[in-house]
Amino acid sequence: MKASLKLEYSLRVLAQLARRSKGAAVTRIEELAKAETIPSNYLVQLLNELREGGLVDSKRGKTGGYRLARPADEITLRQVLAVVEPDLVQTKITLKGDSGPAVATLWREVSRRFEKSLTGFTVAQLAADGEGADWEI
Repeated sequence: MKASLKLEYSLRVLAQLARRSKGAAVTRIEELAKAETIPSNYLVQLLNELREGGLVDSKRGKTGGYRLARPADEITLRQVLAVVEPDLVQTKITLKGDSGPAVATLWREVSRRFEKSLTGFTVAQLAADGEGADWEI
């Protein structure tokens, strides 16, 4: 499986926001861009998408910035993918040919298991685990 740069950046910024989540505090775009080495002009677009998807909140003004919309342990990888890469978890298999129904049934099961595994990972885990952490699927 190949993760897009957009997905990688999303996970990195969400992990950074999780590490910085203290009450109602917000983090400025410039701080996020520097900490995660993400171009700030791209980060603005990405944060808007994450906000529209209900994963982050924003505060406008001089003291504005971004924070997670809910606790990091309530944001799953499945929810992030649904916002950032919705096509990655969709199943589109035709029923053509003699083997079409069998292939479609198998692919639906693979997709179901994949989606179930995605709900087992949270932004909190991503923020807490260091490099080289073991993930159990």
